[in-house]
Amino acid sequence: MRQDYDSFIHLFPEILPFDSGYFEQDNHQIYYEQIGNPDGHALLFLHGGPGAGCSPAHRRLFDPAKFRVIFIDQRGSGRSTPYGSTINNTTQHLISDINFLRVKLKINKWTLFGGSWGSTLALAYAIANPAYVTALILRGIFLGTDTEVNWYLHEMGRFFPEAYEQFISYIPIDEQHDILSAYHNRLTGDNIQIRNEAAKFFASYENSCATLHAEARDAGQFAISMAVLEAHYFVNQCFLPANYILKNVRFIQHLPCYIVQGRHDVICPPISAYNLHKKWGHKSSLTLVDDAGHSAFEHGTLRNLMMFLQAL
Repeated sequence: MRQDYDSFIHLFPEILPFDSGYFEQDNHQIYYEQIGNPDGHALLFLHGGPGAGCSPAHRRLFDPAKFRVIFIDQRGSGRSTPYGSTINNTTQHLISDINFLRVKLKINKWTLFGGSWGSTLALAYAIANPAYVTALILRGIFLGTDTEVNWYLHEMGRFFPEAYEQFISYIPIDEQHDILSAYHNRLTGDNIQIRNEAAKFFASYENSCATLHAEARDAGQFAISMAVLEAHYFVNQCFLPANYILKNVRFIQHLPCYIVQGRHDVICPPISAYNLHKKWGHKSSLTLVDDAGHSAFEHGTLRNLMMFLQAL
């Protein structure tokens, strides 16, 4: 029987926010919360997906005496409303929301902490706003490229064939040549029942491939937002120019960047983390975790993330 991650490594005790609320942008009500020390090291947590939302488990990564941690449920995600909305929902909108929140909370600079899509958004934000960033701690690097999306949709199944078979089984054979468009059409159509069915298959595919030990998993309460928003961002090239992040690393390579990457991460293969590290230069640190996949809560990944946090 596999042990829970809590059995392997000390997480900080459960904690409630000392501040939480909503702010409005473009008819989106965007949820945020703060935990820890109001006078501590400011750190922004950026969740994955897009669409995954933040959870109470994420709060336990951070020393509440040391850090002032800000969580934001990105547009359409988590507790933000309207749930799963793709209207006025682009990478540029999310960057604008982050800056609005920074000003609202009177934060001059903060460390960025993000994994998977959260690493993409952290990098895009830092490139656009390097003056407001002190450092980046990143996991499971996703650079938002067509190559990575194509891998996810068509090649990841070589390692998780059962999950891939389930993923494509929902789409009729005559549409499987363009699996992304087929899912996107169903996820953004007017038929709620079809949307919900498609979301379950789409989100379960990713969740079932997230750890080194294969398990069939559904995405729970976040299935709809994850599926809808991932498809929305993927069909739009994540609203970034081609190879945007690697082409613009020069604007942030003066900042410290700590990268933790599961060597067996099939959702975001290590080549992206390696290429980012090599492009960044001497201010970048790359730790490849031999016994980990994509999840932040696998033992080796979790241990290294918390080590870098304590070193700040």
